[in-house]
Amino acid sequence: MIEEILNQMKIILNDTITALATPHGSGAIAVIRLSGKKSFEIIDKVFFDKEFKSKKIAEQKGYTIHFGIIAESDIVIDEVLVSVFRNPHSYSGEDSVEISCHGSVYIQQQILQLLLKHGARMANPGEFTLRAFLNGKFDLSQAEAVADLIASNSGLSHQVAMQQMRGGFSNKIKILRDHLVNFASLVELELDFSEEDVEFADRTDLKKLVHSIIGIIEKLVMSFEVGNVIKNGIPVAIVGKPNAGKSTLLNVLLEDDRAIVSDIPGTTRDTIEDEMIIDGVLFRFIDTAGIRTTTDVIEQIGVNKAFDAIKKSAIVIYLFDAHEISSGDLKLEIDLIKEHIGNSQLVIVANKIDVENLEDLKKEFASYDVIYISAKEHKNINELKQKLVGLFDARTVNTTETIVTNARHVDSLKRANEALKKAIAGLDSGIAGDLLAVEIRYALDELGSITGEVTNEDLLDSIFTRFCIGK
Repeated sequence: MIEEILNQMKIILNDTITALATPHGSGAIAVIRLSGKKSFEIIDKVFFDKEFKSKKIAEQKGYTIHFGIIAESDIVIDEVLVSVFRNPHSYSGEDSVEISCHGSVYIQQQILQLLLKHGARMANPGEFTLRAFLNGKFDLSQAEAVADLIASNSGLSHQVAMQQMRGGFSNKIKILRDHLVNFASLVELELDFSEEDVEFADRTDLKKLVHSIIGIIEKLVMSFEVGNVIKNGIPVAIVGKPNAGKSTLLNVLLEDDRAIVSDIPGTTRDTIEDEMIIDGVLFRFIDTAGIRTTTDVIEQIGVNKAFDAIKKSAIVIYLFDAHEISSGDLKLEIDLIKEHIGNSQLVIVANKIDVENLEDLKKEFASYDVIYISAKEHKNINELKQKLVGLFDARTVNTTETIVTNARHVDSLKRANEALKKAIAGLDSGIAGDLLAVEIRYALDELGSITGEVTNEDLLDSIFTRFCIGK
């Protein structure tokens, strides 16, 4: 299967590949990777000690670092450190070298050109990780977790990506497949003895197993709701009437002048979105146009977008001017918001408070769970932040548990679940063994596609071309 895929993708594992592993541009240092059968041969043609004496990297042990120069003829390009990794104990599973050089763009390009001249080729996007997958260092879901780890931008997203890269999710899928494979082999064995009308697979035990697997899969699918917000951030819509202070609140939460603030009602006519990490949790705050009846066509578009943001958000902050609304009017406003809120959690926030009348305000709105703030004066903003973190309830996110963060994985899980439910229905109706085997095999294929035990050219191409070059 792997050789067939390689032929289709026109990837030659015999090639030695190279690429810049650090971000493009100038910096203090840069790291250039070299991986493949000729890595040591190529580096030995360009790496010397300071006296231009040959220092054979091919003779050095793995996990060692060597100081010297990269040079062409008698021209020194840079002083570098060369790290040695021998197969299979390297990231890609191949003989590999990493060159740490000064971060000049010129130096980077000169070293890369020298490596290419001596037989390496430029790596394709994600090709180092693809080789790691093909050489058995990772399964496919672990390889995808590498990309998630690189993209992680909060403590939780980092922890979940690390857990998946270390095989937590893969192990769960492997256990499910192993249980199913045992029964599938018995069901398919029955087909060889169809004329004798025998059953090797106990249907009662099979039914219990499939029900158990369905329960585990559904739990994994449900975890995607949490996993998705960990990976992409929790969407929080800030809504309310014009001039309630929504843009000011956004700026205070982000600690930046992100939105235009004005005393003129209706200043915000489109959604403004930005991110902020609070206690290790990534939130995506969305400032919306003020909700009111208007004859202004442009403003009405903004109001419609505000309602769309409410529907798509996990948390909705309803912000109101504490001096401009009564408890009766607040009820009408909250009822309107709840018509659009769906499963989102609602946080009611009174803005523009002052110390003198705070107790009166609390009495006025006593029937609601209200957080009292002054966005302009930064009062009680930390209380609001802690409320948001509490609603997400990070305590429920146990990073030792399996959390699905990848849409491809959850789609495969759903399809496997559908097939298993058909198998249950078939068992209840006494379906023939060959038809039962089809559903179980389909479920196995879907689970196998998650880890790469079942794969194809298009899938691998889709996954690895999204990686950066050098990874």
